Amino acid sequence: MTDKVDAVDTADVAGVNDAPGGTEEPRRPTRPYWRAGLLRGGIELRHLLRNPREMSGQLTNVVVALLIAAYVGGDVPRTDTPTAHLVLAGFAAYLLFQIGLISLPQMLVTEREEGALLRLRATPGGIPAYLIAKCLLVVVMAVGSLSLLVAATALLVDGPLPRGPGDWLTLLWVTALGLLAVVPLGAALGAVLPNPREALALIMLPTMGLLFTSGALFPITSLPVPVQQVAAVFPLKWMAQGLRSALLPDSARAAEAAGSWELPMVALVLTAWAVLGFLLAVPLLRRAARRESGSRLTARHRKAVQSGAVLA
Repeated sequence: MTDKVDAVDTADVAGVNDAPGGTEEPRRPTRPYWRAGLLRGGIELRHLLRNPREMSGQLTNVVVALLIAAYVGGDVPRTDTPTAHLVLAGFAAYLLFQIGLISLPQMLVTEREEGALLRLRATPGGIPAYLIAKCLLVVVMAVGSLSLLVAATALLVDGPLPRGPGDWLTLLWVTALGLLAVVPLGAALGAVLPNPREALALIMLPTMGLLFTSGALFPITSLPVPVQQVAAVFPLKWMAQGLRSALLPDSARAAEAAGSWELPMVALVLTAWAVLGFLLAVPLLRRAARRESGSRLTARHRKAVQSGAVLA
């Protein structure tokens, strides 16, 4: 998939012109990098939709959430909200968080190992276009998974749904800001992680730790105050809180640490993480591309063959 997409980008975005006098100079991009990014993203989406293995991986998370909701009983303390609804709202936030901070870095590291960043070095606007394409792919994956989860839980286990236009609007902006907060961070991680074999191990443990300390699966007030304070630094806590405000009744606010949804704080924290992520992602991807060379790529491939990770 990478080779086909890179071929399109190179043909559409980069090249050289023969200048007068026999010298060569870079050709200006035939289309803005954002258009090239959208074109590449569309191609990758088509590849994703045609890959049953990739699609089944996204469906697994939805099935896990449904199974948990089916076996969780009782109400959230001090409220009449079923605990299963709180778990489903938190799991919806974790789906967005996981796709941005686990799936995206793995994709980037894998494609870097295959030489994608090396090819982008010669492409004017290649890194921003590449980042736009990945953001488009991840956003569609996340929104599709979230929509499937909300629809399936409502139909199969009487799960929570927004109760009016205001809640639907909250669901939309929290989802959008949440993705803006985690997708650039995932791209930054993908630029610095060593290789696909170590990437999952390095990011899975911290991600699972945040899942259990951010109040996504049970009321955050049941955790020690220091743990709540640490969780409040990271975006997952605020993504889960924002989605709970959209999916759960107002009475569920009693289980929040502040006794309210704190939507202005949700917006502020997620925006701060989005800005930080964008400031980190493009420079780190450019740095990773500059460090790429044919000899590095060959050495990594030889090492992978020796370890048995790939076939010679």
